[in-house]
Amino acid sequence: MLRKTNCRFLFRYMTRKLILNMSKDLKISSKAKTKTKGLEKPFKPSVLREAERIVDGYHITMEKNERLGFIGSSFELPTVFVDGCTPDKCYNATQEALVVAVSTMIENGQRPPQSASANRRTVQVNVRLTSQEKLLIANASSNLGFKGVSDFIRNSALERINSGAY
Repeated sequence: MLRKTNCRFLFRYMTRKLILNMSKDLKISSKAKTKTKGLEKPFKPSVLREAERIVDGYHITMEKNERLGFIGSSFELPTVFVDGCTPDKCYNATQEALVVAVSTMIENGQRPPQSASANRRTVQVNVRLTSQEKLLIANASSNLGFKGVSDFIRNSALERINSGAY
């Protein structure tokens, strides 16, 4: 198992390396690139507190593994996963890894995902469409990887509102 500082260093290094590679691919100017210096310095206490508050609501899942003991992850950040020889060690390591991941996101100016149960959708809106409009929207939502038409419409509308283009 990695020590806390090693885990932070590796995660920060990999995240910043990914951001730099993406910026090269997208041809983002050098001013927008993230610096790789200071990877070993600790997170600011305010960043850690915010990350811990966010991660506290995450749903952690654990799976028994014959070779590793247990593997832990979360619904909100499924690409962050760790192993532990006991359920308690796995849970604690998973929570620590999630705090590091969310702290790094906050530090890089990204918005980490909120808890899956934070905003339950309880209100419904009905939209009338022509059959051609429904077919176009269904095809677009499928091609873009959305679970369904509702997710696509909600995401498109909120994206437009958040960008101020309405």
